[in-house]
Amino acid sequence: MEKRQNGKVAIVTGAGSGIGRGVALRLAREGASVAVVDLNEDAAKAVAREIAEAGVSALAAGIDVAKPSEIHALVARVTREMGRIDILVNSAGIVQSKLFLEVTEADWDRVIDINQKGTAFAIQAVAAQMVRQVPEAVKKAGVADRSYGKIVSFTSISGRRGREYQLAYAASKAAVISITQSAALAFAALGINVNAVAPSVVMTPMWDQNNLEKERAFGIDAKKASDEFIRRIPLKRPGSVEDMAGAVAFLCSTDADYITGQTLNVDGGYEMD
Repeated sequence: MEKRQNGKVAIVTGAGSGIGRGVALRLAREGASVAVVDLNEDAAKAVAREIAEAGVSALAAGIDVAKPSEIHALVARVTREMGRIDILVNSAGIVQSKLFLEVTEADWDRVIDINQKGTAFAIQAVAAQMVRQVPEAVKKAGVADRSYGKIVSFTSISGRRGREYQLAYAASKAAVISITQSAALAFAALGINVNAVAPSVVMTPMWDQNNLEKERAFGIDAKKASDEFIRRIPLKRPGSVEDMAGAVAFLCSTDADYITGQTLNVDGGYEMD
């Protein structure tokens, strides 16, 4: 595999399992040192060990991305131990499927705090470090000669339009698209590219959880509903972790230096507008 990320340092949140784990491993295979971040510290350590055993530098951190103070402490630690931060991938997130009339304030706060606030403040904290790494001449000119950082956040096709059973989740993912655009505008002159990836169905523990919630809340056969959803995807299959990791690796590479503020649907053609 081409070592497109040699010498880079990446932070990947939600990297203890699922898509985040796949992204962390992919960036490591491309040569990046990786800070593996997850609420489950044991899971983060297991992925970091997997990366280290392949001969790539890694560290593990168990933090709650809904707490900005923990994000700032993480950024300070990664900068101290790894020297710099070149890539941030926001993969930490939770899903919730619930009848609109039954969503509570606690439900709303939990989903928004992790998916929306966690993403926004992770970008803020990491971008501040990336800005410190930009040469003073570039800051003064306000025109970057190359990319000085790559930030990619996971949204969802549920953020593209409302979902009757996903009030908080769809709202949080729509916000990630807006946050991505705001950050891209804020940091474009300094050569920091900010983009997002919007998956559809990806067979991960989160998708399994979503199916269980639907079964409990609505009394439906979740597998049957999932299979029907997949049949409506033009490519007729669910996405894989590798599909998502490949898209992120591209957006973090020099091939994507002229791409910013975009949300890339990696959904088998489900959304085309």
